[in-house]
Amino acid sequence: MRVLGIDPGLVNMGWGVIAVDGARVRHIANGIIRSDRDGLPARLVDLYHGLVAVIAAHAPDAAAVEQTFVNKDAVGTLKLGQARGIALLAPAQAGLAVGEYAPNAVKKAIVGVGHAQKQQVEHMVRLQLPGVDLAGPDAADALAIALCHARHLQSRVLRIKVVA
Repeated sequence: MRVLGIDPGLVNMGWGVIAVDGARVRHIANGIIRSDRDGLPARLVDLYHGLVAVIAAHAPDAAAVEQTFVNKDAVGTLKLGQARGIALLAPAQAGLAVGEYAPNAVKKAIVGVGHAQKQQVEHMVRLQLPGVDLAGPDAADALAIALCHARHLQSRVLRIKVVA
């Protein structure tokens, strides 16, 4: 199974694809969709087309997106929410089930601590995906989201097997 992780952002949207085979996980690809155009609608179009291209190129079976945390800047949070809408729309439109995870849940799944620093998350992604060449911090976060979702799916399968 291939899992696409998406770290939403208005200028940089990180993405990462991993392959999951039982307990084994390996890196497929990662990158950052960039949009530096003026105006929110133009940026959203860039993000959408970029994400659709990633989905077409890597054919994931599932996707996961980081939830938006509310910060002090309400306008910034709303704008980020619109980028998150693109991150939810593109995989859903491709027929993928989309998981959503709070930032602290991703950090806890990857590092073991819900308030881990960005550098700790990146370090653990590198440990769990040996030899990965990260396109940047946003791509590292996206791979962490994919890893978190893969663990969630694996535990769900184990629960189903134990109950059955």
